[in-house]
Amino acid sequence: MRLLFQRGWRPITVLILFLIIWEFLCRLFNVPAWLLPAPSDILHEGINGWPSYKHHLYSTIVLTLLGFLTGTVIGLLTAFVLHLLPAVREALYPLLILSQNIPIIVLAPLLVIWFGFGWLPKILVIVLVCFFPIAVAAMDGLRQTSQELMHYMKMAGATKAQIFTKLEWPHALPSIFSGLKISATYSVMGAVISEWLGAKNGIGVYMTLASSSFHTDRVFVAIFLIMLLSLLFFLVISLLERRAAKWQQKKGEKANG
Repeated sequence: MRLLFQRGWRPITVLILFLIIWEFLCRLFNVPAWLLPAPSDILHEGINGWPSYKHHLYSTIVLTLLGFLTGTVIGLLTAFVLHLLPAVREALYPLLILSQNIPIIVLAPLLVIWFGFGWLPKILVIVLVCFFPIAVAAMDGLRQTSQELMHYMKMAGATKAQIFTKLEWPHALPSIFSGLKISATYSVMGAVISEWLGAKNGIGVYMTLASSSFHTDRVFVAIFLIMLLSLLFFLVISLLERRAAKWQQKKGEKANG
């Protein structure tokens, strides 16, 4: 956390200055609150309106976690299968790329038609958003394994399972965590989009209700909540990445010792 503030004080300063200018201009030109509320009004609504949106926030967090974990598992399994089976990779990899050209906002209503209004179509939306960056990052990481080390382990009689667990997987971790960080931020967006499909709870529902009733301050509260969730999710993945790197380093030191 201390390292975060040491490196992040510049963007934090810029953000504070932006909010100050925003507040000053809103007061100077008497901008109507329904058109563009001042940051102080948004903060006031965010504090006082906590009882009205806390259950929406909880629902979005749960949905995001379920979708992200499911997308992570599917993305990693897809990467492993395509890496171990080159023929399957050549056949399916172009199709994976084409699947990302379909707009989620267009595909989402079809998922509702096929699977109803329950949790399944919402989780599928998040999975479709998350799994591709993870799968591509994992495949790239696995392909970047040192061929010299690979040849050495084969000469030493290592099995395919040993090569994968002791060489390819550790070397792919940095790339995998890069994909996880991208998907972590996308997952919150995917959760909000899925909630627009007809959910009863969630930040997406709260935003829709606020927008339809011209409570612009609540819309901005929802926007800032989405941004904070994405940032928090990104920081958690970054922390896990740092711990995994330390664990790999200690494991390597023990093996060398």
